[in-house]
Amino acid sequence: MKLGLSSLAGMLAASIALTGLAQAETLKASHQFPGGKGDARDEMVQLFAKELAAADVGLDVQVYPGQSLYKAKEQWGALTKGQLDITSFPLDYASGRVPQFSATLMPGLVRNHDRAKRLNSSPFMAEIKKLIEDNGAIVIADAWLGGAFASKKNCITSPESIKGQVTRAAGPAFEQMLVGAGASISSMASSEIYTGMQTGVLDATNTSSGSFVSYRLYEQVTCLTEPGENSLWFMYEPMLISKETYDRLTPEQQEAVMAAGKKAEEYFDKEAAGLDDKMVETFKQAGVEVVSMSKEDYDAWLAIAKETAYKEFAEKVDGGQKLIDDALAVE
Repeated sequence: MKLGLSSLAGMLAASIALTGLAQAETLKASHQFPGGKGDARDEMVQLFAKELAAADVGLDVQVYPGQSLYKAKEQWGALTKGQLDITSFPLDYASGRVPQFSATLMPGLVRNHDRAKRLNSSPFMAEIKKLIEDNGAIVIADAWLGGAFASKKNCITSPESIKGQVTRAAGPAFEQMLVGAGASISSMASSEIYTGMQTGVLDATNTSSGSFVSYRLYEQVTCLTEPGENSLWFMYEPMLISKETYDRLTPEQQEAVMAAGKKAEEYFDKEAAGLDDKMVETFKQAGVEVVSMSKEDYDAWLAIAKETAYKEFAEKVDGGQKLIDDALAVE
């Protein structure tokens, strides 16, 4: 009889476990970056999925890399409507809907990786995260990427060196600064730069260090301007969860999501600075000339940015001047 009860209890436990497995919800995670090829943003999302599954709270994550579920700029709309659960997303891509997001890709506003980390706990980022949530998403992992400039024609150092070139710009603020320096703009997602250069649409580009490597842009350019100590290019590419998705999770599941996000963020923090070094090494091995921007060149670009991108942002975006001031106030 005792054995029978034990067996019954075992069968009941197994049944409950199987039921739990059957009821586990699969969340959809989309991003635009190459999958399984060493891109740190893809690896950050994959790590998040692994950590969340290990938490055993009835949630799994199916990752759709390389725009296989949504195109790059479709992800924000899908996320905020509850059609997509999770994304690793360049926030400036949504600046057409939320203009304040352009501050997260403002030329020269971040400058280096250490300062990017300090920005995360500043009033500047508190306001950005409030706007993200107000518009239907929640940050689960902060991620800042450094970036660079490259050209098929000549090295881009001073503002004069880009005059007459057709370049891709990472967002509206960069477009304004580059036009102010005499460049022409052809807008496209980072995933489209390779084809743009291959077909002659682009002479030059700027994008994140990770994208320069992942999209093999060393096959199309002759000179790379590395980020160095004074980088004009930094972009906020956080992991986000749909607020609609998050709000229907149990408190235990919400806690597990945030814990997995923290692990993913810690991983990315360690990888981010190394992406710049990896980019430089990869481009040199491919025979691309690599140069640095001097402080004088950086200051010249910053002067143009303040008269174009910063000014435009402050005048046309609600709360724009305060966002710039809050960011610049961070030591």
